[in-house]
Amino acid sequence: MNGLTYIKSKQRNWAIRQGFDLVGGTIPNKGEKNYLNRLTDNLFGENISKESQDDYNSGDGNETKDGLKRLAKMKAVHSSSAIVLNVFQHWQKKDIYPIVYACKLCLKNSHKRYIKPINDSANRVKFEQKFEISKDRKAFPYSPNIDIVINHINPSNTGIYAIESKFTEPYYKNHSGIKEKYINNTSFWKGIPNLYELAKKISPDDNEFRYLDAPQLLKHILGLKKSHNKNGFRLLYLWYDVIGKDGTEHRKEIEQFAKTAKKDNIKFSHITYQEIFVKLSNDFYVDNENYLNYITDRYL
Repeated sequence: MNGLTYIKSKQRNWAIRQGFDLVGGTIPNKGEKNYLNRLTDNLFGENISKESQDDYNSGDGNETKDGLKRLAKMKAVHSSSAIVLNVFQHWQKKDIYPIVYACKLCLKNSHKRYIKPINDSANRVKFEQKFEISKDRKAFPYSPNIDIVINHINPSNTGIYAIESKFTEPYYKNHSGIKEKYINNTSFWKGIPNLYELAKKISPDDNEFRYLDAPQLLKHILGLKKSHNKNGFRLLYLWYDVIGKDGTEHRKEIEQFAKTAKKDNIKFSHITYQEIFVKLSNDFYVDNENYLNYITDRYL
């Protein structure tokens, strides 16, 4: 069984257990039946907050609104944006130490660093944040969108945690190499020569990585480096592990990329969704019972 089949099957089974009707994503009710009619049925707490909605509205994808021919992407039970929202929106107006610690982005017992007033929007969990690589909008009209961004809550460090999330994408989605226009602008790569050499290997086609979208990660690093320099950010690759060859090969490619990033002193790490679910459940179940029951029943 490949990774995509595994995830879709698991999510369809969850929907059936909840008593939801599965429909096709092409209007009216055509195609593989992996979608829910109501967006709220696909979300923990049955809502999307105004802050989250604003974030997704400013992004480049059509995640939350139906089109003329297709249902909203977030209505798919295997939706990548749905898992992001279901896991991270819960922490938008709470002490974020548990989720940051579970992602191995901070040390244990650093709890007091993360307590902020509930209305402190500057430090909330944010989605679909853009990081400009170049001001040349003609040559670079799109800026990288990073799935989840959490500001450091430390007066001595104003950096960010940037999280790129992957659910089904590594197991079915072909990706192109990094375009030559990025390679030709050597100023982008100042201070990261090893990543530059990797970029040249996967331009214009990526024949090095099958599962890992390395060109996307490189562009994320360029955008983050421009806005926060090398010491002001940490990039986490958060991915959903699957059984069999797909999961094993995906992990090997992640580790290969991580070694190159380390040579350039880029703070890059990786962790699976399953690992953070177990960590949250073991250490922070009390006061988060409904949330963790939902997450573990659906995704673990």
